[in-house]
Amino acid sequence: MHDKIESGSRREIPSVNSVLEALGEFDVPRPLIVDLIRSELTKERNRAAVDPVDKILERIRAGVTDLRRSRLQTVVNGTGILIHTNLGRAPLAQDAAEKLNRIASSYSNLELDLITGDRGSRAPYVTRALALLCHAEDAAIVNNCAAALVLIVSHFVRQKPEIVISRGEMVQIGGGFRIGDILESAGAKLREVGATNKTTLNDYARAIGPRTALVLRVHRSNFVMSGFVESPSSAALGDLARRKRIPFVHDLGSGATIATEQLGLEEHEPTPAEAIKDGASLICFSGDKLFGGPQAGIIAGKRKLIAALKREPFCRALRCDKLVLASLQATVDLHLSGTRPAEIPVLSLLQTGKDELRSRAAAMLVRLRGLPLQITIGHGTASIGGGSLAKSVISSLTLDISPEDCSVTEFAATLRNSSPPIIGYIARGFFKLDLRTIFPSQDDIVVDAIRLAATKQNRT
Repeated sequence: MHDKIESGSRREIPSVNSVLEALGEFDVPRPLIVDLIRSELTKERNRAAVDPVDKILERIRAGVTDLRRSRLQTVVNGTGILIHTNLGRAPLAQDAAEKLNRIASSYSNLELDLITGDRGSRAPYVTRALALLCHAEDAAIVNNCAAALVLIVSHFVRQKPEIVISRGEMVQIGGGFRIGDILESAGAKLREVGATNKTTLNDYARAIGPRTALVLRVHRSNFVMSGFVESPSSAALGDLARRKRIPFVHDLGSGATIATEQLGLEEHEPTPAEAIKDGASLICFSGDKLFGGPQAGIIAGKRKLIAALKREPFCRALRCDKLVLASLQATVDLHLSGTRPAEIPVLSLLQTGKDELRSRAAAMLVRLRGLPLQITIGHGTASIGGGSLAKSVISSLTLDISPEDCSVTEFAATLRNSSPPIIGYIARGFFKLDLRTIFPSQDDIVVDAIRLAATKQNRT
């Protein structure tokens, strides 16, 4: 039925086979292309007036191109945002990528005890290593930090429904999701205390009662409050929770395991070890932000509480697969070995010096001479991104491009269509590529893509 050509005075619609022949070869599985063609031809049949065949083919060809571009693929990040959620957050270390590849392409001892030959537990090595890194008694891993928080909350509110949390920590995270909604979806009754800008220790103390399941602190990593503000220290909250004999849970979010001042940043990000020392019964943080690993929710804290969480039936629905565990294991090993800044990409990019960036920019500029482009070396301010260290900006250098034969917007679109896509941003009339988030090994790729884009625009 779909391959029939309908003709007459009013409509002439091509068949699926004729469209396939006209399209030629695409590196997309044939069933996907056929499905797209049939969908477009169905829309055409339902129109009052049918477009010419060449216009129908043009739309289908554009649809197939869009389908190809929507596949997960590597891109060059010239945005200056180190932990870019839209671009996959933290890139993995080379060791982690190699470990992932080895585990992915073979069988593994995922749940096998190699000593006894019996079924074993999942990820005993990596949880022990994480516990050591966090200065905690034990650790657990789920598929992201929101899942970690849901698992913790759903466990504790089963007996007592209330969670005490400051109004100043009712954070909205990416995708429009809000901490309050996440907590309530896990069955919690929120006991909000204090005001948006000021919450005292006494506010928490007055709110704790026989229905209190836990005290929750959510680190405000994605925004900053200043001026007439106040909040108790984590150590004070930990002491209060201990005296009241209830758990104190600290959602750290970003997962910085070393003092961010050591990375040249003025803003301090609380570390898991600090939170545990301050009296947190449990902490949770993301694996794919400042930790520099894969997407994961890491929970650390008291052994008894971690064991209880692992027994939760819901924990199985949130568990990580072998690929996440393999890359996370390699990342933890790098943290414990003391080679973090050099080997973990997000930390290495943070510490790249201005002289190195300037040298790379100058070399690229020489290779781009003679093109119908005005290119200069500009100044940029890179940011951490990923809801981390909202106040921190890092001085950087950019390639500032102004094309002569097209608009800046058109030039940006052309580079996004490169292979691999080159992603930058537009500011002050220039298309800008921030070199801090471009790996040195990608400089040749960027130069070739710019040259090709300039040539295409010149031809048009």
